[in-house]
This record gives sequence, C-alpha cells and structure tokens, in this order.
Amino acid sequence: MKIDLAPIYRSTVGFDNLASVLDSVFSADTSASSYPPYNIEVIGENKYTISLAVAGFQEDDFDIEVEKGLLTVRGKKSEDNVERQYLYQGIAARDFERKFNLADYVEVSGASYKNGLLTITLEKQLPEEMKPRRIPINTSENVIEHQQQEEQKAA
Repeated sequence: MKIDLAPIYRSTVGFDNLASVLDSVFSADTSASSYPPYNIEVIGENKYTISLAVAGFQEDDFDIEVEKGLLTVRGKKSEDNVERQYLYQGIAARDFERKFNLADYVEVSGASYKNGLLTITLEKQLPEEMKPRRIPINTSENVIEHQQQEEQKAA
C-alpha cells in the first residue's frame, strides 16, 4: 500500500522520516499473531501505559527491551514439571514477542506485573530546547538596549 504524503509535506518541516515510518507500519506482517491482547492508554500529559494480558506467566518469564525506538516484549513460559490433563484449555500460555514503535523522546519508565497484566509505563521526555518557548518581538527600544548590552559584554 502506497500513500501520497505530498499534502503533509506542504505544511510541515523536518518530518522527512515520516514516509519511512508509515511504510514500515503498513508493510508490517499482517499474519502476526494477536496474542497476547493489549491496551495502549494515555494516563496523563506525555504519559502512557501498555498493558498486556498474560495470565499464567511469572515475572521471570518476561524480557522487555528498548533499542532505537523499538520496544520489544517477549514472554517465554517457564517449564513446570506438573503433568496436567485438560478437558478444555482456553488460557493461552504460549511464548510470544510483541513490538511497539516508540516516538522520539518516549522512554520506558517502568514495568509491573499484577493479576495477569504486564503493564509497561512510558513517558515522553522532551529536552528543554524542544519545549515551547515564547519569542519576544523586538521593538526599536529593545534593539538599542540589546546592542548596548552586547557592546558592554565585548568591552
């Protein structure tokens, strides 16, 4: 699937990698498993959680890794030596790997496992130079004052 991004490029600056990100999202493996089910939730300004329903796993069964903006969550069920005979097994406890693309400056701040839910907390941490700031409009008086301050610094 190819998307025409020309309208977006007309009104944006610096989003050159947007096309490659969208291409990777749309070309993702559509046959990928839907296990385990998950939620992505906004819990505050610049704060998010990803919750995965992974009943039957233990804390030691998970591997959470972040590399170059890609969060990878793996679950490998530890072997229990108990022989079981199921009449019906509806709780999936198979190994899995889930990947999530993270936006710039989104960092994993923690993870917890409780009641069959693995919850990963994320936070967008913008550097100071990226935060909004007001730009003063220079009047002729401000310009003269600024020039005098610069001259004093140079002297």
